[in-house]
Amino acid sequence: MNYAFLIDNRRCIGCHACSVACKAEHEVPLGVARTWVKYVDKGVFPETRRTFQVTRCNHCEDAPCVEICPTTALFRRRDGIVDFDSRRCIGCKACMQGCPYDALYIDPQTETAAKCNFCAHKVEVGLEPPCVTVCPTQAIVAGDLDDATSRIVHLTGRLPVQVRKPEKGTRPKVFYVEGDAAALVPLAAPPASDYMWAQGPPPSALSGAMPGLDVAGAPRRTYAAREQHRNSWGWKVSAYLWTKSLAAGAFLVPAVRGARAPWSEPVPLPALLVALLALAATGVLLVWDLRQPKRFLWTLTRPQWRSWLTRGSYVIAAYGLALAAQVALAVARRPVPSALIALTALLAAATATYTAFLFGQAKGRDLWQSPLLGPHLLVQALVAGAALFARPWLPVLLPISGLLVAGEVWGRHATEDARLAARLIQDDRRFTTGVLVIGHLLPLSILWGVSSFQGMAAALALFGLFVWEHLYVQAPQQVPLA
Repeated sequence: MNYAFLIDNRRCIGCHACSVACKAEHEVPLGVARTWVKYVDKGVFPETRRTFQVTRCNHCEDAPCVEICPTTALFRRRDGIVDFDSRRCIGCKACMQGCPYDALYIDPQTETAAKCNFCAHKVEVGLEPPCVTVCPTQAIVAGDLDDATSRIVHLTGRLPVQVRKPEKGTRPKVFYVEGDAAALVPLAAPPASDYMWAQGPPPSALSGAMPGLDVAGAPRRTYAAREQHRNSWGWKVSAYLWTKSLAAGAFLVPAVRGARAPWSEPVPLPALLVALLALAATGVLLVWDLRQPKRFLWTLTRPQWRSWLTRGSYVIAAYGLALAAQVALAVARRPVPSALIALTALLAAATATYTAFLFGQAKGRDLWQSPLLGPHLLVQALVAGAALFARPWLPVLLPISGLLVAGEVWGRHATEDARLAARLIQDDRRFTTGVLVIGHLLPLSILWGVSSFQGMAAALALFGLFVWEHLYVQAPQQVPLA
């Protein structure tokens, strides 16, 4: 069995009966939605046209939300339905980053992730989802793609159908008959400052300046649900990246600096303590960001091994144990085996870079799919470590960091979403002032000029690093997904 939806836009009248039925069936709270109808207007009066698009979870064959979930709270059933179990959810919001369709939200009552689950409790007893039964024009069809006699197989075989974002490779299973590109592609119809019955913040405050808003007759979104993914990862995630760089660099740089041979000399106790303290701060920030913080250990005790959130948790835990072992040996004035130093350095590098793989699983954030992210994270850790314990390295590391920043922001991007996110960073004054000037140019001018102000240069470099982390986390989340 392989259940799917078909939305016949020839029949849809935009009545919202499906949205209301879904709300009633699942007692969905106000402010969030499992299915909603998007209105897009095109043309100039009197030559105007309005299209409707029923939007919901696509129950993808290769669902990125399932892959990134660290505790199997999201899973794909044997019948093809992507379902969720709120009892296993830790509220990490990684699924909201992984979904390219803005289908998930955090339930304000349970503080766990939720979405359309095809009304699996109805399907299991042979009933159709309420959105199907309530539709007055039979615009929504649900059925089994493996059943050759089903209506959905008949329609998809006879009519040309479209899906949302096929380039993501998720193989979505919500098919649209006569789907309009202006509705299927979020950036084709940017949000306006006023909807049909409401006024809101200017579009630039929500999604940055996007083309098309000032063109007469251009597609414009006149009704839709509020973007549910907006800033699901906030400043705590930005700070976690920063403290993680400190934790990794505080060991890596002293481990290499001044050693006659690789890993031949133990890392000084102050550096070990700084690394351990920064790693503890990283853990605190990660737990603090969870909507269900009491369940934080489930990433270790109930792991879903394909998720880099799970793998990263084990990397951080192993790195912390290795640091603690070296602290214990240093306090006891016992020799530290070179094998332990080498293992800890490897774990430090993994701690710095695993986030590149985690962000790579976030299919909804195109800018994070950059091949430069892994090397950039490693360089950021080295910059942080050098700012603390090897400031003469900064004149070499900061130009490398600057080149990687330039590559992330001004380099070629594969998609329009990535280009928009990069442009949002470029247009942000904090990027020019905080990252380029304070974080790179000013420290370099100090280091190349007045050697007695190396401490100030190091502090400025760390400040610029934090600003960059924050912009890099926030900008892609401003790009609309639905």
